[in-house]
Amino acid sequence: MDLGLAGRRCIVTGASRGIGRAVAHGLAAEGARVLFVGRTEAALRDAARDVPAAEFLVADVTEPDAGARIVAAAVERFGGIDVLVNNAGTSRATPIDQLTDADWDEQWQLNVRGPERLMGAAAPLMAAAGWGRIVNVASSSGKRPSGRNAAYSVTKSAQLALSRAYADAYAARGVLVNAVAPGPVGTGLWLDPGGILDQEAAAKGIDREAALAAAGARVPRGKLGEPAEIADAVVFLCSERAANVVGAAWSVDGGAVPSFI
Repeated sequence: MDLGLAGRRCIVTGASRGIGRAVAHGLAAEGARVLFVGRTEAALRDAARDVPAAEFLVADVTEPDAGARIVAAAVERFGGIDVLVNNAGTSRATPIDQLTDADWDEQWQLNVRGPERLMGAAAPLMAAAGWGRIVNVASSSGKRPSGRNAAYSVTKSAQLALSRAYADAYAARGVLVNAVAPGPVGTGLWLDPGGILDQEAAAKGIDREAALAAAGARVPRGKLGEPAEIADAVVFLCSERAANVVGAAWSVDGGAVPSFI
């Protein structure tokens, strides 16, 4: 199936690893030109290596000028912007009574203000050209709040609302905004030493293997997702083939959230 992405000019945040890296590679495989955005130059260089027409930019999406700066870089390097994937984010397993003001602020900036600034900079340019795609990588915990990190869940819910607000504002001008909501995914966030898996194991007093089995058991599919599985849904939503999908919040979670969406 031709997704109509050849030559499209794309931004992917959080592109140095995990879901973002898989999305950037998936778009590039369809012939798109991709700006890999992340906070670490060495990791970005590694992620963009051997990817045709790839560029990278070191940026922290939580900085107030980051949205304008990232979009300006894409316009300078590619001549415009057609696709934006807001993927940057992180989380830690932290009980609600241990969350600090700094924790809440971090998640708000990562999941709401950062994406909003990027959409605010990119969507008008897309609308002026009459075509655009924006995909926000949210979380299943934005649909069914998780006790693992309430600040993350609450701001992911806000991100879904933000995504819908932009969808309503820009659809008539050819800019289609959607979101995906992954469940647990086998990325470094979960599986690296000290990641969520180890944090949950320590909190429950069990070993790593038992924690992994327990995480998989909470998903009807029976296991964590793979980054490429999430990326496939994102790339489709970025494509010509998703021309009648607007304001959606697709669950790509192995069945973790029992809903029809």
